[in-house]
Amino acid sequence: MSPSTVSRTFNHPELVNPATRKKITRAVERLGYIRNRTAQVMHGRRSATIGLIVPTIDHAIFAEVIQSFSDAVDAAGFTLLIASHGYDLEREHAMMRKLLEHRVDGIALIGLEHSEASFQLIEQQGIPAIAIWNHDEDSAMSCVGANNIQAGRLAAEHLLELGHREIGLIFPSVAGNDRAAGRLNGALAALRKQGVNVRETWRSEAPYSIAQAKLAALDLLGSETRPGALLCGNDVIAHGALFAAQNLGLRVPDDLSIIGIGDFKGSEDIEPGLTTIRIPAQSIGQIAGERFAQIITEGDENIFRFCCDLACVVRGTTAAV
Repeated sequence: MSPSTVSRTFNHPELVNPATRKKITRAVERLGYIRNRTAQVMHGRRSATIGLIVPTIDHAIFAEVIQSFSDAVDAAGFTLLIASHGYDLEREHAMMRKLLEHRVDGIALIGLEHSEASFQLIEQQGIPAIAIWNHDEDSAMSCVGANNIQAGRLAAEHLLELGHREIGLIFPSVAGNDRAAGRLNGALAALRKQGVNVRETWRSEAPYSIAQAKLAALDLLGSETRPGALLCGNDVIAHGALFAAQNLGLRVPDDLSIIGIGDFKGSEDIEPGLTTIRIPAQSIGQIAGERFAQIITEGDENIFRFCCDLACVVRGTTAAV
């Protein structure tokens, strides 16, 4: 086959006769041939890679959105390179620099809170960037996600509608985490609106860990006076709180109502099923991936913002007072 036909098979397979593609694919497999992407980039062509930097890959929080984003960009001919920063925005900047050294065609980030150095680097490099998981109509970069303030508000309103007034809060640290900050602010605003003030002893912090969330909940619920409901910043923390309640012999939801945020895989299957605010992770990842691939391939410089709908999914961990 001519070099141009082989090149076309790699870059525009839809333009090559299926029988010819099959012959070239067999030859590639037999020879163990691998394209030199570095040489391709040196000639001014795209690397066909997208860098995605996430806070963590240690838990299921971002697994669904990563998978659907990966599937969407793969369908558009891109390969995904993933890095994590452990909720450290300075480390996120370092990870971004490393991905840019690999000449990725675009950078995808989680949330809209990033260091000034990261925003400056994106602008200096003139590289397409998108924020996933959080939405803001005034965001400086394209974004696809949910309104986390609304998520926190919906969770609080559900407990209030059930008649709860003695409510405890367990949230992750809000440092470098605009998702957690938005949910906490939304929940507190809804509670204050109804004249509910959360006692300091009923407020606790836990990382994205079921085990550590369980410890935090054991401490909060083990005091002389305990709340009648717990609002957790995400489903991982809510799972830990449920296990803590069961450890203390509390009946959920009879003695204690628990609500999470996220509706991650497994939240429906635990006993009792977790009441939570559903954030459509799969839709967020798919829309972000499809739109970002289009932005890169078409050179679209317009800011794209998309907000996904939220829903309160009532299961077995909440009940009326």
